Amino acid sequence: MLVSFEWLKELTDILVTPKEVSDTLTMIGLEVEGEESIDGDVVFEVNVTPNRPDCLSIIGIAREISATYKSPLKLPLCDIKQGLPVSDFIVEIKDPDLCNRYTGRVISGVKISDSPSWLKKKLEKCGIRSINNVVDVTNYVLLEFGHPLHAFDADLLHGRKIIVAKPDTLKTGTGVEKIKTLDGTEREIPGDTLLIRDAERPVAIGGVMGGANTEVTSNTKNIFLESAWFLPSSIRRTSKRLGLSTESSYRFERGTDIVFLEKALNRAAMLIQELAGGTISEIIDAYPIKYEPESFPVRYEKINKLLGVSLTKTDILDILNRLGIISEDKGDYFTVTPPSNRRDIRTGCDVAEEVARIYGYNNIPVTNPSTPLSSGILNKRTIYLEKIRHTIRSNGFNEVINFSFSNPSHPELLMLSDSDARRNFVSISNPLSQDECLLRTTLIPALINNLIYNLDRGIKDIRIFEISRVFINEGKTLPEEIQMFAGAYYKEKIPSLWKEEASGFYIVKGAIQAILEELKVSNYHFSPSSETFLHRGQSADIFIEDLPVGYLGVLSPEIIEKLGLKKQKPDICLFEINLEKLLSKVSDTIQYKPIPKFPAVERDVALIVNDDLPSIKIKELISSFSTELIEKVSIFDHFKGGNIPAGKKSLAFNIVYRAKERTLTDEEVEAKHTSLVKYLIEQTGAELRK
Repeated sequence: MLVSFEWLKELTDILVTPKEVSDTLTMIGLEVEGEESIDGDVVFEVNVTPNRPDCLSIIGIAREISATYKSPLKLPLCDIKQGLPVSDFIVEIKDPDLCNRYTGRVISGVKISDSPSWLKKKLEKCGIRSINNVVDVTNYVLLEFGHPLHAFDADLLHGRKIIVAKPDTLKTGTGVEKIKTLDGTEREIPGDTLLIRDAERPVAIGGVMGGANTEVTSNTKNIFLESAWFLPSSIRRTSKRLGLSTESSYRFERGTDIVFLEKALNRAAMLIQELAGGTISEIIDAYPIKYEPESFPVRYEKINKLLGVSLTKTDILDILNRLGIISEDKGDYFTVTPPSNRRDIRTGCDVAEEVARIYGYNNIPVTNPSTPLSSGILNKRTIYLEKIRHTIRSNGFNEVINFSFSNPSHPELLMLSDSDARRNFVSISNPLSQDECLLRTTLIPALINNLIYNLDRGIKDIRIFEISRVFINEGKTLPEEIQMFAGAYYKEKIPSLWKEEASGFYIVKGAIQAILEELKVSNYHFSPSSETFLHRGQSADIFIEDLPVGYLGVLSPEIIEKLGLKKQKPDICLFEINLEKLLSKVSDTIQYKPIPKFPAVERDVALIVNDDLPSIKIKELISSFSTELIEKVSIFDHFKGGNIPAGKKSLAFNIVYRAKERTLTDEEVEAKHTSLVKYLIEQTGAELRK
C-alpha cells in the first residue's frame, strides 16, 4: 500500500522526519518496504499484514503514528446534518448473513467533470489514475478511510430499488447470470455469488466491481452512493472464482469496519457535493445484523509476564486508549472491548501484542529462557542427528531438502513387490499436481531425481543426503511416520596412471561405518541385500546385532536403463537407514577401558571360498573361535578372477591377537593362528591361498 507522508501530516501532527516515521512503522509491525520522493513529498510502500485490514487506509496508518508519538488524531469532517430530503430508493437485503449492512445516499443534480489538481495528485501518488470528480471521490475515500464505496448512476437503476442477494436466493429462473463489469468484460456469475441488483438485473458484483450498465459518465445527473459491509469469506471466494482482484475486494476480503462505513459514506457525499454540486438526501440504512462488540478480561500480570516487563496499570491502559481500544480497570485485571475496526483482537495475547508494539520492542529487555530443556531423549536425539550430519558432511556429502510427495509410478520404477510396505501410500486429498499426489514411503526416488538433475548440468561428483520422514499407511487414522536417513553417491571415473580409486560402494560403506563408529555402535555387520532396485553382488543390508536398519548398494542396470542413463554408465550408489531403529541401538552410556599395556600381534589369512559364501560368515567364525586372544578381525582384500577358479573368490582377513596380562610370544601366536586356519578350512571347505 502506498502512503503519502504529507497526507499523514494532515491527520496527525508529525514532528519527525519521513525516515523516522518509516523506521517507526516498521518497528510497530507495518513494514515499510520502500520510499519514493514525488513532488517534494515522500511516499512509503507499506506492507500491511492480513490481520490488520484497519491499516489499509491513511487514517489507519495515522492512528498508529498518533498512538506511538502521543499526537491527537484529526479525523476529517464527516458529519451530515439532519432534515435532508428523503429519497424514494428502497434497499432490500435478501442474504443478511453475507451482507450485514448496506447504506446509501442519493445525491441529485451533480455535474460530472475533471477533478481538481489536489485530488488528482493525491490519487496519483497512491497509484490510482483520475477518472472524473465523482469516481475520484470514491477512490479518495477508499484510500483515506479504507472503506470501498461505489457510485451508481441513479437514473439507470430500474425501479428505484437496490436488492442484495445471490442468484440462488432469488431463484430467478433466467439461467446463468451474466454481467458486464466496469473493465468491459462480460462475466458468468456462479449461483452463490452475492450480487447488487436493481428491480430487473444485476448492476454490480458485491464487494468486487460495479457493472457497466450503471456506470457514472459525463451524462450522469443523479448519484446513488453505496457503502456496505460484506462477509470477507464470500468476497474472497468470489474474487478467486472470477479471477478478479480489485482495491475493493482486497479490503472487503480482509474485513472492513461495519460501524465506520457510515462516516465513509458521509465523507464521500460531502466531497461530491463540494466538487460536483448537487443535493444530498437522507441516509438509507439497511442493518439486519447489528454488530455487538464482545468484551473479555485480561490480567495485568499476564501482560507483564508475556512481555517480560513491569508496566503499571496506567501504562497499559494508556497505550490501549491511544489505540482506540476501550479498556476498564477492574483491580487485578481489566476488561477489553475491541472497536469494530479491530476484530483481530480476541485474547489476552492479542492485547499483549498491542502493548508491546506501542511500548516498543526495543524497550523490552533481552532475557534467556527461564526453563531450558532438561537432559533427556529429546536432547539426545538432537545430539545424535547432529553427529550423523557432521560425519556425513565430513565425507563430502551435501544435505538436500525435498518435498514429502511421491509419484504413483515410483513403486514400479523401483520394482517393489506387491507385498512391500513401501507400496502402502497415503493419498493427498488436494495435491498440487497429480504427479505428486501421494506421501512418500522412501526417500530414494527424490534423491535419484536430485542426482539426475545435477548429472544433466554436467556435475561429475555428486554426494547428497537427506534426513526426513516417510509415511506408511497402516490402515489407521494416521499413518506411521518414520524418520529416515538416505543418500546418493556418484563420481565419474577418470583414468589415472598414478592412483586407483575405490568404487562408490566402498566409499559409501566407509561413510556409514564412520557414522556408526561416531555413535559408538560396534556390533554391526553387512549382509548381501535382496533389494530389487540394487545391483546383486554390489549391495548389502545393514544389521545391528540381528536388527536390519537399512541398506546400501549400486543402482541396478535395469533402473539405469529405465532412467535413460545407460549411455553414461553411471555407477550410482544409494543408501537408506531407518533412524528410529538405528537410534534405538545407540547406548545411553559409554563404557571406557584402559589402553592395553601389552603389544598386539597381527596375522593375515587368505582363503579361497565359494563365491556365494558371505565374508561376514567367516568373520563370525573367527570371532567365535575358542580363544580370548583375538581382539579384532577385519577384511582387507576381496579378489576374483586371475588364478582363482570360476565360482570361487579370495577373501583376506587381518587378525589382531593380544593378551591383557602379558606379552604374547611368536610361538604362542603361531600355534593359535594355525589352529584357527585349520578350523576355518574345516567349517567352510576353503582352500588356503598361498
